Amino acid sequence: PLTSYAANCEKNLHKGAWNALKLTAKGRYAVMAMADLAAQGEGVRSSLADINTRQGISLTFLEQLFNKLRKAELVKSVRGAKGGYLLNVPAESLTLDRIIHAVNEDIKAHGCTPDDRLGCTGRTSRCLTHNLWGALESHIEQFLASVTVQDVVEGRLPVLAVRTQELEVAE
Repeated sequence: PLTSYAANCEKNLHKGAWNALKLTAKGRYAVMAMADLAAQGEGVRSSLADINTRQGISLTFLEQLFNKLRKAELVKSVRGAKGGYLLNVPAESLTLDRIIHAVNEDIKAHGCTPDDRLGCTGRTSRCLTHNLWGALESHIEQFLASVTVQDVVEGRLPVLAVRTQELEVAE
């Protein structure tokens, strides 16, 4: 049984299933761009060219992201010579999960999906660690839902309790 599980893991690795643990460029760059807008100050408009210059994100990619962010009503665009984009939601209440979901990004740590006829093991059963990956997805979602764009701009990021305990023991 372990060898068939290992073989399936290897197959999933080659299919790219394990890359799901990474947040793609779409999600990362959307958060970067929104933090950039917030860092400019409330009500300040920024063109995509300005964001491109400050963050190094391609204009084409920014156009795709901002189209989705605008449809999700997270940013608004102003036309004209002094136009650009600005946050449509206060940075203090705009959580990272909203940004990531607005650009159609899902946090997925599983190697399978609910639509798969076969479970993670290549059979109808789930792998031994299926619930572990589900719990990881849940923790990531909770973390992203707890951090606002303003937190990112000000460098106020939550520290994991485990890490804090390690530091206390070391002292």
